[in-house]
Amino acid sequence: MKSIIVREPGDPRVLELVDTPLPEPGTGQLRIRVAAAAVNPIDLSARAGRLTAAGLMPPMPAYGLGWDVAGHVDATGPDAGRFRVGEPVIGLRDLLFAAGTHAEHVVLDESAVAPAPPSVPLVEAATLPLNVLTADRALDLAGLAPGRTLLVTGASGGVGGFLVELAALRGLRTVALARPRDAERIQARGAAEVVTSAEDLGATVRRIVPGGVDAVIDAAVLGITAHQALRGGGTFVALVAPFAPPPIRGTRVVVQEVLADGDRLAELARLADDGLLTTRVAQVFGLERARAAHELLEQGGVGGRVVLTP
Repeated sequence: MKSIIVREPGDPRVLELVDTPLPEPGTGQLRIRVAAAAVNPIDLSARAGRLTAAGLMPPMPAYGLGWDVAGHVDATGPDAGRFRVGEPVIGLRDLLFAAGTHAEHVVLDESAVAPAPPSVPLVEAATLPLNVLTADRALDLAGLAPGRTLLVTGASGGVGGFLVELAALRGLRTVALARPRDAERIQARGAAEVVTSAEDLGATVRRIVPGGVDAVIDAAVLGITAHQALRGGGTFVALVAPFAPPPIRGTRVVVQEVLADGDRLAELARLADDGLLTTRVAQVFGLERARAAHELLEQGGVGGRVVLTP
């Protein structure tokens, strides 16, 4: 089968499309014929060697990329009985050293897989797993009751957009930081207020929510800049550990870590099927154009997800 691999970390030119052995599912595993796989910022970090430098990923002679997948069950291993061959599914790879989803086939634990939402095309469904599970887990860590206030930075992005929608479903009052061109769209997705500049963010948010918000989820990785909008004793959820601010003013700072969870992903996929979560695809590339996909995502401001198809 064809797979994207990296032998030497670097810029997008290090991406190679190569022939690799067709993987066989083990006990409790499924092999998925990939229909689509999203490209995420973590793929850029893995390709560039930043995950290895941070000690999050062991040095390897070659490694694959890709975390999200949408496709069809192609084969099942022993003790894997929840899905039938041919069934459309979505799933998440959460092991840094496992084979990536930027390939024609991938093997995942059955527990990491969920039925694909029937009304959502697979190219769009491929953008759900990593981002929506990240957003959902971050909200759990924030621990807010209905009616409490939340600041979401990076609301224009994949995780941030799902955060706004899921927060609205939980009855939270959300202040969202987003690009000016996205303000109307973000408000329509459930934000009570939209801020369009990170300059003096703390003061701006405190004018909207006197005393500061009850929690911040920092999808834009602003660190202390976003922390300034938080009330004393509030909760700050960081998505990238090295940029987590210190827990000053009696605040609680926690770092989100996403894990594959097929059961929860199935619940979130049903929300997408019901039209309560919005998928946005900016551009689709074939595997052979993975370099172009990385270059586009690195430019920033894409306005949706970048997806690869075999």
